[in-house]
Amino acid sequence: MTFRGFLYWLARLLGDVNAVKRGRVGRRVGRRVAGRTTGRILRNLFK
Repeated sequence: MTFRGFLYWLARLLGDVNAVKRGRVGRRVGRRVAGRTTGRILRNLFK
């Protein structure tokens, strides 16, 4: 893993911890799933 990749991983992990503390895990998971789905659709459109 590159240093940059590690920083992104760490930021995502800290965001998850913060969401758990604030009780907003469901919202975060929903946004992550929506983002992945959107990315797949766009990738297929612009192949």
